[in-house]
Amino acid sequence: MSFSRSPFSRQDIRQDFAASLVVFLVALPLCVGVAVASGVPAELGLITGIVGGLVTGMMRGSSLQVSGPAAGLTVLVAEAVRTFGLPVLGAIVLLAGLLQIGMGLLRWGRWFRAISLSVVEGMLAGIGLVIIAGQLYAAAGLTAPHSGLAKLVELPGALAGAPADTVPLTSLAVAAGTVAVVVLWRRLPRRVRAVPGALVAVLLAAGVTAAAGLPVATVRVGGVVDAVRLPGADAFTGLADPALLGTVLAFALIASAESLFSAAAVDRLHTGPRTEYDKELVAQGVGNTVCGLLGALPLTAVIVRSSANVEAGARTKASRVLHGVWLLLFAAALPAVLAYIPLAALAGILVHAGWKLIPFRGLAALWRTHRGEAFVLVATAVAIVAAGMFEGVLIGLVLSVAKAAWEASHLRVEHHDDGHDGIRVRVVGTVNFLRLPQVLDSLESLPGDRGIVLDLSGVHHLDHACRAALHAWADRHNALGSASVRLHALPELSREERAGAG
Repeated sequence: MSFSRSPFSRQDIRQDFAASLVVFLVALPLCVGVAVASGVPAELGLITGIVGGLVTGMMRGSSLQVSGPAAGLTVLVAEAVRTFGLPVLGAIVLLAGLLQIGMGLLRWGRWFRAISLSVVEGMLAGIGLVIIAGQLYAAAGLTAPHSGLAKLVELPGALAGAPADTVPLTSLAVAAGTVAVVVLWRRLPRRVRAVPGALVAVLLAAGVTAAAGLPVATVRVGGVVDAVRLPGADAFTGLADPALLGTVLAFALIASAESLFSAAAVDRLHTGPRTEYDKELVAQGVGNTVCGLLGALPLTAVIVRSSANVEAGARTKASRVLHGVWLLLFAAALPAVLAYIPLAALAGILVHAGWKLIPFRGLAALWRTHRGEAFVLVATAVAIVAAGMFEGVLIGLVLSVAKAAWEASHLRVEHHDDGHDGIRVRVVGTVNFLRLPQVLDSLESLPGDRGIVLDLSGVHHLDHACRAALHAWADRHNALGSASVRLHALPELSREERAGAG
């Protein structure tokens, strides 16, 4: 994609206008679906989408990235609403937004790029598994268990009983049809795919349900203004609760990581201005602060909408602002249309979204090349399913740090002897005083009448004690035998250091 020099050219305005309509059509079913999956009124999802367009969209950071309610936070939001209640959700989102603003002003945005990609992908995979399991219950019109592990364990029995009842079976058929339309839509010609498959699937499901009078539950709709819940003083009374503060921290960190990783992905899709990470973090924080004040869902940058924005030819941030305008107009003029949308269709949309969060191909590639990273990814996902979002991410971060520490301290000593030109010893890894006995034991076991080349080109770090000890070993070997030792890629010691080593 190429960008014109003037951000206000007629061509840019035309491109941004068209892209905003595409993003609006992608965002509409997702805003409603994420809200329903989070256990909150559908209108709150629309409010968050509007804030993502009109507030976050106006701010600097990533020019083409689009923000709104994200499937990646549904598990955390549902748990927070169940634990603390819907009135407290606004306070949690508000505090998380203020924390994001603080991190952005402190220029911490760039440090989120230091988080292991395996932890982030594991987080998304764990969320995807929980979303799929939970929404399969919703697709059958059943009540899902609270914990992620229970959702998976009890799912086969719950689905096995669905065919015995007409209502769950009909609901499952609507959800399956929705998924089929979304999957098959991507195989159609490009002109047809200009209309988002998720929107087509939801409209078809709504039309079939209404025309056939199917016994399927639909979205419950109220007024968007009535859905606004300003957090009162009582919503902040639980701030002394460590569990609530932990939830605020989890919202802020996970939303920030997802947004900034999404920004990095969007940057690879276009050739325009790159993301300013600290400013993007502030923009996300301002958006969440406003969402918290309105009692709405938290927002993050959403890769599905962002990639649709880029693919539709957006040139400036005007496209994402306009998509917020279209959401606002829809919420003000046509909210009753939502009452025709079957919950099973939204469940199908989210099952598909959850499936896309699981990096099957990436995991297979990691297993072939970096099994340690693959282990961190899988362990993070399993921990999220078994223990919860916050605990799972913490476990993933700890494993990632432990893996990095292990690799930093790992040492390998290789011997190669061709029988003619002497012995070549290659040391790979980090050589510190803790590993020194291993290195010296290996070197001192070599014959004294053979030439030795000690190759240290694969050493990442060599501390002073080890360097002095290697020089001392080479001097002793050369003094005792007729063959010499050659040290390759080892800095020479000064006279004072060599005296200290003796």
